Amino acid sequence: MSKDQRAKIDAMLRAPAPEGPRSVEEIRSGFAALMATMIVPKDIRTAEATLGGRRALRVEPAGGPRPGTILYFHGGSFVFGSPETALSLTGNLVARTGFPALSPDYRLAPEHPFPAASDDSLEAYRALLESGEDPSAVAFAGDSAGGGLAVTTCLRARAAGLPLPAAIVAFSPGLDGTRTGESMRTKAAADPILTREGLDRTGAMYFAGQDPRQELISPAVLADLTGFPPMLLQVGTNELLLDDSTRLAARARAAGVDVVLDVTADVPHVFQCFAGVLDEADQALDRAALFLTQHLPG
Repeated sequence: MSKDQRAKIDAMLRAPAPEGPRSVEEIRSGFAALMATMIVPKDIRTAEATLGGRRALRVEPAGGPRPGTILYFHGGSFVFGSPETALSLTGNLVARTGFPALSPDYRLAPEHPFPAASDDSLEAYRALLESGEDPSAVAFAGDSAGGGLAVTTCLRARAAGLPLPAAIVAFSPGLDGTRTGESMRTKAAADPILTREGLDRTGAMYFAGQDPRQELISPAVLADLTGFPPMLLQVGTNELLLDDSTRLAARARAAGVDVVLDVTADVPHVFQCFAGVLDEADQALDRAALFLTQHLPG
C-alpha cells in the first residue's frame, strides 16, 4: 500500500506546471493552494499571537496544552509560505505531543532578503524567553527553509549569549546555500518538487547578492555546532537537499552533539506534510513526536 501511496504523490507533484517563470505572487498563491489540500488534525485549535513584534500563529491541543513550547518555523525557500501553510505539520506535532506551538510569520524575500528571516526568528525566541518560558521546555522545529532557521536560530542564540533550546527537529532542512551537496546532482531526476533552477532563483532573491558561504546561510558546510542541543533531522531519499541533512549530521557528530539522522526511502521533500495519506509521513511524525517528548520536560 505504501508503495502505491508514494507513487500517487510523486505523480501528483510531477503534474505539468504553467510554462515560463512565475511571479512571486503566483508562487506564493500556488504554494498556499497546494498546502491548503493537506490534512490538518481536527483536535487542535489556533489563535493569533504576537511574538518578537511579528504576527505568529499559536497552535494547541483542543483539550489544553501541556507545559512546553514548540517554536516552529515554516518552509518556503524564504520567499513564500506562512504559519498557515505549515499547519499540517505544526498541527500534527501538537496533536501527537500535547505541546503547544508558536509559528512566527517572519519576513520574506525578495522584499526582505537575508538576514531578515534570521533576525525575526531570533527575536521570536528572545521574546519567548522574556515571556518567562524556560529554555529547557522549548524546542525549535521547522521544515525546509524553516528547518534551516531552526538550526541557524540556535547559532544566533548562542552568539547572543542566550540559553539554547532543549531540542531541534528539522524536516528536510535547507542548510546549504552554496548548493555543493552531491545530492544536488544525483537526486535531480528523483526529486519531484525541487529543481536546481528553482533553488537558484529563490536563493538569488534571498541572498540579494551576498555570499552564501557563511554559517547562517550554509550551516551544513560551515557551522560550528559545539554545544548544540540534541537534533533530529528527517529527510527523504528523493530530494535534492538530502546531503544538507547528511552533512549537518556529520558536523554535529564531530562536535559531540547528539544527533539522529532519520532517512526515509523513496519519499519527497517535506513528505511529513502528507500525513493521513502517506504511511511514511505518519510514522515519521510519530518518531518526531517521540523525540520531542523525550527532550522536553512536560
